[in-house]
Amino acid sequence: MNFTLKIWRQSGPKAKGRFETYPISNISSDCSFLEMLDILNESLVAEGKEPVCFDHDCREGICGMCSLYINGHPHGPDSQITTCQLHMRKFKDGDTIYIEPWRSAAFPVIKDLTVDRQAFDKIIQAGGFISATTGGVPDGNAIPVRKKDADISMDAAACIGCGACVAACKNASAMLFVSAKVSHLAHLPQGKVEAAERVKKMIAKMDELGFGNCTNTGACEAECPKGIKILHIAKLNREFIKASF
Repeated sequence: MNFTLKIWRQSGPKAKGRFETYPISNISSDCSFLEMLDILNESLVAEGKEPVCFDHDCREGICGMCSLYINGHPHGPDSQITTCQLHMRKFKDGDTIYIEPWRSAAFPVIKDLTVDRQAFDKIIQAGGFISATTGGVPDGNAIPVRKKDADISMDAAACIGCGACVAACKNASAMLFVSAKVSHLAHLPQGKVEAAERVKKMIAKMDELGFGNCTNTGACEAECPKGIKILHIAKLNREFIKASF
């Protein structure tokens, strides 16, 4: 398969960026998107040119680092996958593919397609800890939890913090991410002790870091690689209102 890649190149956070065009040929349809970029970089290095900087780690859809905006979609045109799980068979031979970094003031570009996502780490740090007894591993039924609550909590805990929700949102809102982190603890007894303090601190930090407001367009849920539901945003709002009083 042959493609024309339009890739965002930016040498640093304060440098002016631009799209550069790279033709690439003889790519297998079974090749992953990141493997295709590896092939491109090998050819650029062989030509003595600067390779394209992009982020990755596990390449198994776990870490969420492969944050690329592809043809107008976070992580590309497939649904509920990360960029490393996207394969070239999702494109047509001869396609032109536009590849950009996440676009958010809270995620400044480091270089090319790599952005600084420390803002998410700071929000999690603001949430603090939970008060849980340490020591030996307790029996599974030592702390009863309703199955409904456990299922909702597990759905929220699936969030990998990739930032696709921010990239998809027209306001660059982090509400889906923050709500997932709040909701998965708010549904469990272990998270009740610091619940009020946690939600207020995390929302305050989110606002401080410059993320936008949620206007319930649902784009975050549609583009989330782990299918996190926006019902968690409703839970976040309820927890915040309860904590405020």
